[in-house]
Amino acid sequence: MRNIIVAEFVSLDGVIQAPGGAEEDTEGGFAYGGWTGPYWHDDIGAHFFQAMSQTDALLLGRKTWEIHGGAFEPLPAGDLFGDMMNSIPKYVVSSTLTSTSAWRNSTLISGNVIEEIRALKAQPGKNIMIDGSSVLIHALAEHDLIDEYSLHVYPLVLGGGKKLFPEGRRINLRLIESTPLPTGVLFTRYARA
Repeated sequence: MRNIIVAEFVSLDGVIQAPGGAEEDTEGGFAYGGWTGPYWHDDIGAHFFQAMSQTDALLLGRKTWEIHGGAFEPLPAGDLFGDMMNSIPKYVVSSTLTSTSAWRNSTLISGNVIEEIRALKAQPGKNIMIDGSSVLIHALAEHDLIDEYSLHVYPLVLGGGKKLFPEGRRINLRLIESTPLPTGVLFTRYARA
């Protein structure tokens, strides 16, 4: 059985919205996009590449899939990061998409989402990684389908935005790694308790 790993950049108050850029996701009037930039450290990239070496599929909500696809699909062959992101199988959960042609190697999950994800998880293979995708993460948490949270916790409070954890849901976790980075970011990994 494969593990589903949530990999997120998260503020101290649990916000995961628009970490990469000002225009990334302004839904709900969110005006703090790009909040991770000042805290970059090469170890963050190293953590990503380590996680991807143990991953053979991405699971994404529609909005995150569109943002990622728009960034990676146009990259030329030979771009290390682009080649990795474009070649890996991707599963996008959406009730509104009718085609996955906008980003190669993508498969649409649109009906019986939880059962389809359970079946995907039951297949042999490496980890399935999910990032962004707050609505999907909340649904997976409600059905106890997340095996690990791999988090870069940033030393700031955003005061609002899309949250990592669903409101009102208790989730017991066990710390398996914690490493401070020189920029004040704390890399943590938690497994289900």
